[in-house]
Amino acid sequence: MSGATERGERRRAFRVAYDGRPYYGFQRQPTVPTVEDALLDAVRALGLADDGSLPPGYAAAGRTDAGVSALAQTVGFRCPEWCSPAALNSRLPADVRAWARADAPEDFHATHDAIRREYTYDLYAPAVDDGRAAAALARLCGDHDFHNLTPDEEGTVRTLEGSLTRDGDFLVFTLSSSGFVRQQVRRVVSLVHAVGEGAPLSAVERILAPGTVPGEEGVPPAAAEALVLTDVAYADLAFTVDREAAERSRTLFEERALDGRIRARVAGRIRDGLRSAD
Repeated sequence: MSGATERGERRRAFRVAYDGRPYYGFQRQPTVPTVEDALLDAVRALGLADDGSLPPGYAAAGRTDAGVSALAQTVGFRCPEWCSPAALNSRLPADVRAWARADAPEDFHATHDAIRREYTYDLYAPAVDDGRAAAALARLCGDHDFHNLTPDEEGTVRTLEGSLTRDGDFLVFTLSSSGFVRQQVRRVVSLVHAVGEGAPLSAVERILAPGTVPGEEGVPPAAAEALVLTDVAYADLAFTVDREAAERSRTLFEERALDGRIRARVAGRIRDGLRSAD
């Protein structure tokens, strides 16, 4: 029996949640903090890779933009049995948490083997016409060339599925596809928002048309901070939740949610005081 087998070493996949607001995106960069840098620092601190190198077979499901968060980012690499979500969390910052693990085939690749990715966007839109917004999103769903909704120049034909629900002052977008081009989700949200506020539905047809829409007439991306990667699906992986890691992670994110509510009340009190000072 080999030493690797004795250690239970094999390819594994991990579910990772993170608050992306303090980071310059997921993908590692040389001069700014990223989520991937935090993950790889943890892996190296555990002795699973040398400084400056990647663990064997390493790949991630996607490259979220600066400010974008995740519930189910997925990374895969070869590691021993003891490398659990809790072990990773012992070396990760509090805003990046592993919470589930799956044994994976030896040829598993977290990017290429994903069959579906899902994003959720909470759009503050108290005055939007929900019917107009739903009609715009329905027209964007299906097979289209999204070349006017991304800075990418290749691979822009995608199949989009989506839905909208109203939650108080927010419109909640759920968008899924086997893969997205850069900024596609945020530009879809921005375009639907514009139609919901009164832009003609024909604006969607113009964006989906073969011609290139000039930059000044194009669709800007919606703010990154409201976007969350909520699911990445694989055909043959069965994730097991690390209950201790998941519970501690829930507690940490609940504290962040409470802090956000407190900040909102403080800002609102100052706003109201300035109004009364007029």
